[in-house]
Amino acid sequence: MMRDQSSHPTMQGIVEQHHSLTPKARILGNYILNNPRKAVFMTTKELAQACEVSEATVVRFVSQLGYKGYGAFQQALRDFVDTELTMLDRTDLSGMHQPGADRLSRVVFEEMENLKLFLETVDMDALQKMVDFLETSNSIYVIGSRLSFTFAYYLGWSLTKIRSNVHILKGSDSTAIDWLTNASPESLVTIIATTRYPNELIRLGKMVRRLGQTLLVIADSALCPLTQFAHLSLIASSKNIPFIGNPTTISCIVNYLVLELASRNGGRLKAHQEKLEQAYYENDILFNLYKE
Repeated sequence: MMRDQSSHPTMQGIVEQHHSLTPKARILGNYILNNPRKAVFMTTKELAQACEVSEATVVRFVSQLGYKGYGAFQQALRDFVDTELTMLDRTDLSGMHQPGADRLSRVVFEEMENLKLFLETVDMDALQKMVDFLETSNSIYVIGSRLSFTFAYYLGWSLTKIRSNVHILKGSDSTAIDWLTNASPESLVTIIATTRYPNELIRLGKMVRRLGQTLLVIADSALCPLTQFAHLSLIASSKNIPFIGNPTTISCIVNYLVLELASRNGGRLKAHQEKLEQAYYENDILFNLYKE
């Protein structure tokens, strides 16, 4: 069962404007409030038929709520539904009983659609500012928890190949509090958060702001509760509701940040990587075909 909907921005507009809506628009609003999991997958035609109104009424309805179009409203509704679904709910939506080949096609095309959405909506200024922070900050702490720790480790590990003073912290490990408490106020903290947003990451985000450090947040929805504490945030929205998660877009963001940072480092990058390669060789870290 979904929690209080009026606390969510997506639904709040419907509740607040309910009195000013036309009778037919109120029917639409009531249907969406009572059936968000159905409405999120409906086209304008399907929603209009379900509520016995015209498609024009649907278009006017989302416009009155302040959305540029039905697609923007549907994306906001998708973000709301995604934050509320349990694992059992996601199993019901995942097409688990499709043939294997159909499932593969669905996964590939959904990830392609997510990348296309990101490319069309990405805030390039925010991306560039993130690279600025990664370049100029003396120390960097990258944090994730549960699913998002996979991406945090990927970002942190990649950054160690580009620059020094990078620390990877697991949000579920209480020693993260020790690390952040001892970090200088000039430190940069980057938290990656994916639905359903672990409370431990939210607590760490609040803590970072209290300590006066700079907080960057990479999240998969504008409804991520950590964005309210961030100095800068980047949203990697998905068009679909994932069974576990959508890894492709956040991985793409990590790749871009690392490549962009590397392109700025010039001679420093060469010296840094030569030092690492020498350590790998001396300690026999990686397979080497020609080493005896």
